[in-house]
Amino acid sequence: MKRKILIIDDEEMVLAMLKKCLEAENFLVYTADHAKKALELMSAAPDLILLDINMPEMDGLELCQFIREHIACPILFLTARVTEQDVIKGLSAGGDDYITKPFRVEELLARISAHLRREERKNKSSDLKFDDELIIDYNSRIVFSGEHRFAFSNKEFEIIRLLSQNAGMVFDRETIYERLWGYDGEGNSIVVKEHVRKIRNKLAEHTNKNYIETVWGVGYRWIK
Repeated sequence: MKRKILIIDDEEMVLAMLKKCLEAENFLVYTADHAKKALELMSAAPDLILLDINMPEMDGLELCQFIREHIACPILFLTARVTEQDVIKGLSAGGDDYITKPFRVEELLARISAHLRREERKNKSSDLKFDDELIIDYNSRIVFSGEHRFAFSNKEFEIIRLLSQNAGMVFDRETIYERLWGYDGEGNSIVVKEHVRKIRNKLAEHTNKNYIETVWGVGYRWIK
């Protein structure tokens, strides 16, 4: 079965070029040049979304936040913005990765393949973890506390997976970044700090325990 990719960009030339390249790699490609059409295509249940940040009406950050409430597939930003603050905003909105324009098609294909492979590996797991107030379903990628279901982005869940499956082990930010984004990621470990902050804030709203401990000068660990 072909993997489905949704490309959202207001530049028709970019859409046409990416569609042609991805179809040549045997992907089923959907395209949208504005937010309304993109939302209509959510019913196609894409396996991965490429999303431009600079869009008219609703920009990519707002659209990502809205999409993330309904779909959990990887979202890769296509952006000319390269400052640390812009990266943090993108990840905070629910994005999993970003590709800086202009980019090489070979690099984009490699990133897409890497994210899809990770999704396949995640779906093969069927473990549950019961940790005080939390239930972590690694197969369904869901975290519960009582009847509350947490809304974590892909990368937030992957950090929870890595730390919780290795409870007590300390991981530095660089190692976490390399594990989740790969050695060729364009960002840096500051994104890990931002993801951990968001995870803690979400957990603190519905639990009474600090699950992720900062080991100062070293990194993070899941408290046993």
